Amino acid sequence: MPENLTRREFLKDLGLLSAGVTLAPVAAQGESLDSLMERADAGWRPQSPARPAWVREVDKPTTEVDWDKVQRWDERNTAFNFPRYFGDERLKKLQTIQNENMARFLKESRPGFTLKDYALNEGSRYRAFANVTGAEFPFLGPRTALPPEKRGTPKYTATPEEAARVVAAAARFYGAATVGFVELDPRTTQKLIFSHDGDGKQIEFADVELAEETNDKRIIPNKVRYAIVFTVQMSPDAYYTAPTAIAAATTGFGYEQGGLIQGRLQEFLRALGYQGVGEYSRNALGIAPGLAIYAGLGELSRHNRLLTPEYGPLVRVFKMITDLPLAPSKPVDAGIVEFCKRCKKCAEACPAKAIPFDDEPSWKVRGEFNSPGHKAWFDDAVKCRAYWFEISFGCTICYAACPLARKDKAFMHTFRNWLVANAAATGGALKSLDDLLYGTPDASAKPMKNPADWWKLDLPEFGIDTTRGKRDA
Repeated sequence: MPENLTRREFLKDLGLLSAGVTLAPVAAQGESLDSLMERADAGWRPQSPARPAWVREVDKPTTEVDWDKVQRWDERNTAFNFPRYFGDERLKKLQTIQNENMARFLKESRPGFTLKDYALNEGSRYRAFANVTGAEFPFLGPRTALPPEKRGTPKYTATPEEAARVVAAAARFYGAATVGFVELDPRTTQKLIFSHDGDGKQIEFADVELAEETNDKRIIPNKVRYAIVFTVQMSPDAYYTAPTAIAAATTGFGYEQGGLIQGRLQEFLRALGYQGVGEYSRNALGIAPGLAIYAGLGELSRHNRLLTPEYGPLVRVFKMITDLPLAPSKPVDAGIVEFCKRCKKCAEACPAKAIPFDDEPSWKVRGEFNSPGHKAWFDDAVKCRAYWFEISFGCTICYAACPLARKDKAFMHTFRNWLVANAAATGGALKSLDDLLYGTPDASAKPMKNPADWWKLDLPEFGIDTTRGKRDA
């Protein structure tokens, strides 16, 4: 038995192998199974650091964008602005339901909502930088590192390509899973930066030398135009317990890790002689999926979130901007949008019925809480957030349900990902196979795995496998 597989996973792989034999002729269009599997195995050796070979770089992302219709988004329009979309009376009722359910679940010692589960969630949200700066994440950074002029040395200089490699290496060292770069163009990608942050402060680009923050503005110099976009991997084992406090803990921990990485990168850039401006809070500064897609970190999925080739949806996305010139990375096509057209498992699993079942993405938004100007499977975010109050935590069942969220130590998971990228017609069959092996969603909010069993697992650090998809692991 392979060293890294449990007996159950090994038996599942035997089932996947049988399915692979069945699917291979369709996928390969006459190619032999031996040749197909050899190519799939070769795909595990990245053609560039951290990217499987089946992830194709493309000039345009798989999400269609009409930049003439895209306007900079006001983050106050999202469904997190609860009073706007629920009204004061309904919001008060939802908050009462949330508090009552939390107390009842705790009293019942419901699996996933016991005292130790709640405690795990609380500990995951400790904010180290808040104790230093007073902010959740500092927009301007901690600003404690000595800049080059105070060390008596010139600032760092390199080609944009070399600088990108250096920044990516630092980000990975600090804890980022994947890293990409976008040069902001005022006609296009700069529109992915918010016009206003969630706290109401205007984000303004101006002909100034240094970034600054006032009582009502966050001002970014025009020369600060290179976006660094990175992901933080989240624990699949924790997410398989969703919707529980354990699953919420890995979400909270992912956000706090992202904040730490941002602060560390800001200090790194300051020590090199450059500025780095970032998110003042989680989900701030700009549209995370949009920037990540243009940075080549993944594609836009059916549940309207980033879906990555390496980790599926189990990431949180962060972004910051610097004046250090960085070579932009390219969008990718890993077959994810085509797979989502056929799969629909996240929509089947959604208790709030907030994810559409449409075969194709659409230009039509579902409410003011959706940002227009691109084709997507727009989710009903108000329905989604209302269910969060009912369950007492963020739900994330759609993340856990995704077939691409499965741990991929086994060869057959690699084979599956190759099929997703190269044989769109197999998407429905792969989804059916995932149902057979991991369960069929029924929108009942039943966890995929017993939350009580999570505490018995012998997990690696942070509950994640940091060797996934890495060339030099």
